[in-house]
Amino acid sequence: MKSYFIGIDTGTYESKGVLVDEEFNIIASHSAAHGMENPKPNHFEHDAEKVWWHDFCEISKALLEKSDIDPKQIKAVGASALGADCLPVDENCVPLRKAILYGIDSRAVEEMKWLTEYWGEDQIIEWFGRPLCSSDVMPKILWIKNNEPEVYRKTYKYLTGSSYITAKLTGNYTVDRFLGLASFNPLYHRDGSPNERTCEPICRPDQLAAVMNTIDIAGYVTEKAAAETGLFEGTPVIVGTDDAGAEAISTGVLQAGDMMLMFGSSLYMILCTDRLVNDNRIWREEFIIPNTYDISAGTNAAGTITRWYRDNLFEDCLKSERETGLNAYELMMEGVGEIPAGSEGLITLPYFAGERTPLNDPFARGMIFGLTLKHTKKHLYRSALESIGYSIGQHFSIFEEHKVKINAIMAVGGGTRNPEWIQMVSDITGKEIATAAVTIGASFGDAMMAAMGIQFFKSYEDISKLIKKGKIYKPDSEKHEIYKGYQRIFDELYLRNKDLMHMVNDLEK
Repeated sequence: MKSYFIGIDTGTYESKGVLVDEEFNIIASHSAAHGMENPKPNHFEHDAEKVWWHDFCEISKALLEKSDIDPKQIKAVGASALGADCLPVDENCVPLRKAILYGIDSRAVEEMKWLTEYWGEDQIIEWFGRPLCSSDVMPKILWIKNNEPEVYRKTYKYLTGSSYITAKLTGNYTVDRFLGLASFNPLYHRDGSPNERTCEPICRPDQLAAVMNTIDIAGYVTEKAAAETGLFEGTPVIVGTDDAGAEAISTGVLQAGDMMLMFGSSLYMILCTDRLVNDNRIWREEFIIPNTYDISAGTNAAGTITRWYRDNLFEDCLKSERETGLNAYELMMEGVGEIPAGSEGLITLPYFAGERTPLNDPFARGMIFGLTLKHTKKHLYRSALESIGYSIGQHFSIFEEHKVKINAIMAVGGGTRNPEWIQMVSDITGKEIATAAVTIGASFGDAMMAAMGIQFFKSYEDISKLIKKGKIYKPDSEKHEIYKGYQRIFDELYLRNKDLMHMVNDLEK
């Protein structure tokens, strides 16, 4: 009987799943769109039952129906989801509130200040290699303790997106080392056991999920989960990881020097390294691949900005999409390529939802600088796309400071459907960037790791043979020289306006 594998990933605005055969041909795929709630400034949430679990069940059933595969032939399942979320659940894995999302949610600023004072800045830097930031789960748990005491009292476990889905499938509460030791730092010891001393002001040690390796078998599909998902009862389920980690694996980030740029709702990057790199502007942790580390970083808004432009400035393109079926984002790009590099002096700061790295400033604000009467909305849009390239460029400068090698860069995610955007990033950074031949993303990586979990693949080297490059983007040297000047202005704009951004935030309190 032929073997098949399923991988399902839950993202900010969409969940995607894939069913593959033994040669990792895609037999079926399915996606489910959902929203993101923004109930207050700096608060971003998902309803875990109605979004995460609903999407997983819908996609799982759809994959089986589309492929007409007997569920018994699915040999393993892998799931990934948004990283660094905080979801309190009761003993029956029922959410006690909506999930507090990853670094885009920056509600726990006061808790970060308190924890820094409680432990001292030197201790925080020793643990994280940087100050506390909105991507850390510890302050999010403390926020619940301070603001929702009844939820805090009832909480059985604090989970992330992937650990919640895995728990719903198997009944076991797990989190992988890559996500758990980084996002929940310093609540675990490095061996994965709960740290009673650091947990004391935050939560009970028994409220944390068990730390395992990403490809370990977390458990097996329960009778209840089988009825809800269409999967066969007893199917192995790996621990899983966050979306960025799974996507990195799917694109071949398998050894030091391999790098992924994930163009999703936010821009996330993972660079595999052979050592920990301490710099308070970026994040670092152990990577999924044994005996490797990584530098990870991310902008809060990438695809989210293109969505904002579509909904607010390009309503004509949305209307045309509804009437003709032509993609609104493709229509928005018409004429953008004719605008010179640098958007004729227009520079955007993409901090529409605060910013993660390299600023680590939840109060940063978006800015459109250099407007003149000659600028059009096409200039505005090109400048917004270029701003993500400038942000990536800032990170590359940091890597160069630390003499961290980059051998290959693979771009993935929805943004790769816009080749002009990827070319802009290549021109701005001066780096060659490739896209993957298979662009389905994190769910493909989930399926790969599920196969490893049951030892269908013996090593990550076996996985590397499945990964092929698609299009290669080479930087235009003339445009790169032009962009260097604009990069310097971009870097200065935040520094010179930071205080004013914070003053605006104070006025809105």
